[in-house]
Amino acid sequence: MMANPPKPAKKPVKLEKHGDIRIDNYYWLRDRENPEVLAYLKAENDYFDTQTAAYKPLENTLFEEMKARLKQEDESVPYFENGYFYQTKYLKGKEYPVYSRRKGNLEAPEEILFDVNQMAEKYSYYNLTGIDITPNNRYAVFGEDTTGRRQYILK
Repeated sequence: MMANPPKPAKKPVKLEKHGDIRIDNYYWLRDRENPEVLAYLKAENDYFDTQTAAYKPLENTLFEEMKARLKQEDESVPYFENGYFYQTKYLKGKEYPVYSRRKGNLEAPEEILFDVNQMAEKYSYYNLTGIDITPNNRYAVFGEDTTGRRQYILK
């Protein structure tokens, strides 16, 4: 068990904004490509894993308990906008939602707009947000994050 947590090196950087100056000793940690940053983050993660190893069974128990309380299948109340009823569904055994719509009434054939489960298949992290349909109902715009850094690509 590591006794002491890793400590990042202090590398002062002078930052100036609106006439105010401040020194950031850890600005260098922003560089996600720097091998020194990656090594430090690995050391932090290893330290955390070592310090919390005894709690792993409890973590798994709590996770399974919380997951069991979630509805496996769920759907939103349909809402009407610009000639279509829109709805979001969560399917049993799936992690992500399915966005769909029906033209004119709730008995119309369902049109799947986004099956986020399929969209997420090739990524270890995936988030789709901000779906907006164009006024002519032909196109959709949305934000996609595949890194977990909340840096969305507009599609």
